[in-house]
Amino acid sequence: MSKSAILSSSIAKKYWMALTGLFLSLFLVGHLVGNLQLIFITGEEGKRAFNEYAYFMTHNPAVKLLSYVTYLSILFHAIDGILLTIQNKKARPVQYAYNNPGANSKLVARQMAVLGSAILLFIILHMSNFWWKMKYSSTPMPLHTYVVYPPFTENANGDTVYYTQNKTPLPKNESIIVKEGTKLYPNIESFKKQIEEAKKMSALQGQAFDDSKYANMDKNFMLGEGYKDLHSLVMTFFGQTKPGFPTNSNALLAVIIYVLAMVVLSFHLLHGFASAFQSLGLNHKTYNKGIQLFGKAFAILIPAGFAIIPIIIYLNK
Repeated sequence: MSKSAILSSSIAKKYWMALTGLFLSLFLVGHLVGNLQLIFITGEEGKRAFNEYAYFMTHNPAVKLLSYVTYLSILFHAIDGILLTIQNKKARPVQYAYNNPGANSKLVARQMAVLGSAILLFIILHMSNFWWKMKYSSTPMPLHTYVVYPPFTENANGDTVYYTQNKTPLPKNESIIVKEGTKLYPNIESFKKQIEEAKKMSALQGQAFDDSKYANMDKNFMLGEGYKDLHSLVMTFFGQTKPGFPTNSNALLAVIIYVLAMVVLSFHLLHGFASAFQSLGLNHKTYNKGIQLFGKAFAILIPAGFAIIPIIIYLNK
């Protein structure tokens, strides 16, 4: 391949690296806003807000399409970065007799491929711990439940119910069957027994019991749809204890790895954000300093926002 062809190929790779990098930076902002619900909205309200958000992010057609674009951008950004690094090394197979890289480029700029590879590894681990378990795990993820207490009673044992999308609580017991991960159906045999008991009670009270509205119960119609409890999965992964989820004995290690990954991301962004504008030919002496300042703030604040989440969850266990 001629030098001009190699140069053109290198420019094209840098161009697409810049575009995918900026797109993924926007994704980071949106992802952080959603995740901050974990620490800024607490209790049952926070649990509902986050699980509803997670359901929306995995079911809305437009968001699903955007997520596929994000996955492709991550892969393309990583592969393009590796190819660009290999191409640069091939372009200079013989090292200079005197080589002082520190005088020509910053350490972060020279290690972008290493930083990017570390981030890609973290993304794979991150998705296997949360996204994969939520969508494809062979073990069904527990649904969002909460406890309701009988009114006007003290120290009474509450009843555990499913939180459903139509806001109608459904009891978590043998009368309800979970299908397809989130769909709640009546257990016909159990429900028939309850109807018979209701008939007997009505007869003892001298009242008529109208069971016509239950005539189609054998058709097994869906009573409602619940939410997978991603909120509790995240909380237990970072050290808290939640019913139905195993305790993570390595929670502290998980927090440390997560925080270190955000440090790596910060260094990656410190160079990548500003250089993306240069690769796209958008640099100009009038606003270069503004881009650099914004890039540095972005590279610090966004990873710091992500890093603080597992720390607070762990400290509040």
